[in-house]
Amino acid sequence: IVVVWCRVSDLTALAVVVAAPECLELRQLHLDAPGPEDVVVDIDFSGISTGTERLLWTGAMPPFPGMAYPLVPGYESVGRIVVSGSHSDRRPGERVFVPGARCYGEVHGLFGGAASRVVVPAARLVPIDEALEEQGVLLALAATAYHAMQAPEGGLRLPELIVGHGVLGRLLARLALALGQQPVVWENDPQRCGGAEGYAITRADEDGRVDYSVICDVSGAGGLLDTLIARLARGGEVVLAGFYTQPLQFSFPPAFMRQARLRVAAEWQPGDMKAVIELVRSGRLSLDGLITHRHTVEEAEQAYHTAFNDPACLKMILDWRSVQ
Repeated sequence: IVVVWCRVSDLTALAVVVAAPECLELRQLHLDAPGPEDVVVDIDFSGISTGTERLLWTGAMPPFPGMAYPLVPGYESVGRIVVSGSHSDRRPGERVFVPGARCYGEVHGLFGGAASRVVVPAARLVPIDEALEEQGVLLALAATAYHAMQAPEGGLRLPELIVGHGVLGRLLARLALALGQQPVVWENDPQRCGGAEGYAITRADEDGRVDYSVICDVSGAGGLLDTLIARLARGGEVVLAGFYTQPLQFSFPPAFMRQARLRVAAEWQPGDMKAVIELVRSGRLSLDGLITHRHTVEEAEQAYHTAFNDPACLKMILDWRSVQ
């Protein structure tokens, strides 16, 4: 392993900056100086989120802590530690997953992972296997999927129905299968109906079942609640694992008759990440076939347009290695 050392007193990085809605730039930014508990990471790959990052791009993101332009997006990055603070428990040379950074001075880090180099507290990093390479960017979504299955009282509630067959829906289905459930997936877009591995994909209007115990929606479509509640068994649960920009509403009587429960799945937690890394390491969870598009960072604008507008693009990767 070649460790590249850098002067920590004058760190800079090339970063993707959303200067304003639908205005993307590549800028050379000065980074905050690392402290004794921080590390400096050179980023190899970052993923583009078609959920939250699309909202930042379009300007449709609801009020959110730290939300302001200009900003550096991205929370799915993989890189290697090049400098480790004196109080850090990480070491130079380690390959790590980086869930974002806030190290850009007056430019907001929301979520801050789309840069050639970041300064980040060592405690936020997740060491990963060398063999994962670019697939490491998928760990955030895998942990998000695992978190959606976490019951508030402890243990897991595995989804019987998953709504949406993007990357998050596919990871949910693969996790459910790995943990003993045989889910059904609803998807109406013909371009996203392929790629099922051991589970069935169907359209909602072709599925007559009305006794699902757990339905997990990852579509982000706020108008589906009445449809999903109508498919629940009594005491069943709808898990909202997408990101919804508009107020949600539903008709009360059908929910009352079913004694329906609604649960919002928030951000993944360290235990979720640990669980999915172990599932990947053991071979029970595959990350194959989910990264469909790749661009160098110099082609960032094209990459973002493709990620947000091409239904065939499941996960877009930006390759930062040419600017290290």
